[in-house]
Amino acid sequence: MAVRLSGHEVSDLCLGKPPLRSISVTHTIADALNAIHKFRHSSLSVWNCHHSIYSNNNNEEDFDQFHCKCIGRICMVDIICFLCKPENLSSPADAFRSQISILLAEDKSSLVHHLQPNASLLEAIDAMSKGVQNVVIPIPNEKRWKKKECETLDSGIFHNDKLAYCWLTQEDVMRYLLNSIAVFSSIAAEAIDKLGIIDTQNLFFLYYDDPASSALELLTASIVHQSSVAVVDPQGKFVGEISPFMLNSCDEAVAPAIATLSAGDLLAYIDCGGPPEDLVQLVKERLREQNLDAALELLGEEASLPSWSSFSSTSSEEDVCLSGKNRKHGGYSSRVVRRSEAIVCYPWSSLVAVMIQALSHRVSYVWVVKEDGTLTGIVTFQSMLKIFRERLKLMS
Repeated sequence: MAVRLSGHEVSDLCLGKPPLRSISVTHTIADALNAIHKFRHSSLSVWNCHHSIYSNNNNEEDFDQFHCKCIGRICMVDIICFLCKPENLSSPADAFRSQISILLAEDKSSLVHHLQPNASLLEAIDAMSKGVQNVVIPIPNEKRWKKKECETLDSGIFHNDKLAYCWLTQEDVMRYLLNSIAVFSSIAAEAIDKLGIIDTQNLFFLYYDDPASSALELLTASIVHQSSVAVVDPQGKFVGEISPFMLNSCDEAVAPAIATLSAGDLLAYIDCGGPPEDLVQLVKERLREQNLDAALELLGEEASLPSWSSFSSTSSEEDVCLSGKNRKHGGYSSRVVRRSEAIVCYPWSSLVAVMIQALSHRVSYVWVVKEDGTLTGIVTFQSMLKIFRERLKLMS
């Protein structure tokens, strides 16, 4: 059974996966922001060619299809963290004109990896256990589609090779493994501390009264590790988190709040109930005190898509935000509606229990606390995948 499982092809996991919308690395942050709002995606694939939602050039000879590849992913939290920098808050218009390449740091270059549909599941697990977050795979059936049919579909999906692509995430693989958890019965019930998968080195946290802006570097690091930033009290007890997952459900209007509030106040600000009016006013006052009046545009009564984008959106207000909070201050979109409540487990929790916790809440990590609530570590999908990888190789 283990041999058959490790030999499964990644195409088995691609069934029903939506095709990726692509954007070129040479386009602007405003272009990316508009695409995220228009298509209601939390992230976009970034390619080193121009077969994207903004490409008006249909001449297939202009680009070499064999050198066209996905080189990264950008999400809403990348844009928010970029906007939080003082120089960008002082001139949001200039910030939005920056190329999205500025968001693709060198330490993120290894987070995306290409595989063929016939690659084995074990190859995908090998890559993900080393830190790869998105495995890019061509969708085989799309190659049979006629060019005329392709032209009628949304742009930014097909490339010069007439293929659409999808990507597999660590969550996809973990769900697949959970369906075959009986194969791993010898380790599934083991406690996570005995398995040695509690990470205490890459533990990102700040104190409740610290400035929320001090979380920016930690957030950038947590994206790489697919984790989050914990908020603790002076005794080290876990209070909550400022997570990339939560910020991905916000829009650019949350950037001034991160730049001006404390970590504790930010937890209240980004809660799904909507930001308290006193905190909204506090953000405005502090922006004026810091001579960041230009950033007040991000808190406008009706947040609109940046007019300096090269992409002209035709989406309606309903397309941009279908439910949850409106875009007035807090910035929740329709993509996710979730409280800022974090998920925790204990050192004696079993591997399968932690897997189910993470998957049921659509996160790639679970915080580990002691019985008294003191934060001690974090368990991520990457550390779990290392265990499954070792076991699959032993059994095969």
